[in-house]
Amino acid sequence: MANLLSIVTFTPLVAAIILGLFLRGDDAHAQRNAKWLALIATSATFLVSLIMLFQFDPADTGFQFVEERPWILGLTYKMGVDGISILFVMLTTFLMPITIAACWNVTHRVKEYMIAFLVLETLMIGVFTALDLVLFYLFFEAGLIPMFLIIGIWGGKERIYATFKFFLYTFLGSVLMLVAMIAMYVDAGTTDIPTLLSHEFSAGTISLLGWQIVGGMQSLLWLAFFAAFAVKMPMWPVHTWLPDAHVQAPTGGSVILAAVLLKMGGYGFLRFSLPMFPVASDIFAPLVLWLSAIAIVYTSLVALMQHDMKKLIAYSSVAHMGFVTMGIFAANQQGLDGAIFQMISHGFISGALFLCVGVIYDRMHTREIDAYGGLVNRMPVYAMVFMLFTMANVGLPGTSGFIGEFLTIMGVFQVNTWVALFAASGVILAAAYALWLYRRVVFGDLIKEGLKTISDMNGRERAMFAPLIAAVLILGVYPSLVTDITGPAVSALIADYEFALAEFDRTVRLAQN
Repeated sequence: MANLLSIVTFTPLVAAIILGLFLRGDDAHAQRNAKWLALIATSATFLVSLIMLFQFDPADTGFQFVEERPWILGLTYKMGVDGISILFVMLTTFLMPITIAACWNVTHRVKEYMIAFLVLETLMIGVFTALDLVLFYLFFEAGLIPMFLIIGIWGGKERIYATFKFFLYTFLGSVLMLVAMIAMYVDAGTTDIPTLLSHEFSAGTISLLGWQIVGGMQSLLWLAFFAAFAVKMPMWPVHTWLPDAHVQAPTGGSVILAAVLLKMGGYGFLRFSLPMFPVASDIFAPLVLWLSAIAIVYTSLVALMQHDMKKLIAYSSVAHMGFVTMGIFAANQQGLDGAIFQMISHGFISGALFLCVGVIYDRMHTREIDAYGGLVNRMPVYAMVFMLFTMANVGLPGTSGFIGEFLTIMGVFQVNTWVALFAASGVILAAAYALWLYRRVVFGDLIKEGLKTISDMNGRERAMFAPLIAAVLILGVYPSLVTDITGPAVSALIADYEFALAEFDRTVRLAQN
């Protein structure tokens, strides 16, 4: 199928335009039509992306389904996927129909709500498929706008504060990335990402404002990209925008924010930092490893102190993203495979946990942990589903959560034993806060009057969780579904990374002699 990647990317945008131009009114009939059109469009996008996945050749470590044509102002529209990016495209298209189904109870400005999610899907897929710096930056930054609106219009009482904090943190980090991209264009003479992957940026020591910069231009570019991607992940200590954004976001917004938007930072490290700036990545790797380990332990301890379910899960997300950055900058096969697997797995698990919160919030309109207790007596199916994803979040063997954490710790152990040991304590803390939350919400006596008439999950909600349950369990026992796709691309990345470091060491030795 020609232009398969563009079809996957822009089908949601076409649906959004149709919604905006042709759907009139805000009565119940119009609202239902808007929801169904969004659900059909996102489901169709997923089905087309499955065709792309089946046609994808994992043995080919280059970019596939490449589309390239002249665009505007001398720029090039270039899209493509490799063994790393295709799984993030699949994660996005898989989760969007589930997210739309979770928004079925929304009654305020439904058409605009669905348009925001459809536009957001196109922009997220664009980030993972863009093969031009300018195109990547446009998709990366434009994704802020629909999420800003989703939180700012349909969020909670403190939504304005949360949206501006979210916007300012992520936008300011990205400004430095834009400056770095301009510098890359000046140095390499192109914005083509595949070409830049093979371009050697200067890594010699340079003097800047009296400071000796080890790693030269690579270090400066690495730091600029790090500012953007670290905020997006988010890494400690620039993580404080995430809990506020999650607490104020509607359920659908929280699902996409945790499951997909956070992964853009990890994808950026894999696409830019490691392959384009290998010397700088090697120089700064110990810093990133320790920041990641601190994030895992610190945010896990903070999660133990939370009274809001969403905020607890948000801090849990920061901790799990710490495993991702650790694995990436371990820069070995186990670490990188584990980091990618952890991002995919976390997309399913965190999305499901926020959906679990949304199920009871729709009934009780509170996220306070103390407002619940004894739900197993009235909601046995919900209790079982919530338990599965709690166990997956802890990293129970047999679930996808175990595979990612195990591989990343194994990869980091080969590089820095102390970091691995320190980070591994986060697994114990994760069990503490996750099981504490589950016990307080699900177990105990049903003594609160408001809970005595609460109803269990309906058919729509059960259908919503079914694919997520299947994904977590299947990947937990058959992780090669992911690693067989990522393995060759990761191996090629590591080979290029180690070759670049070896060449740099040889150059340094020759200069010294």
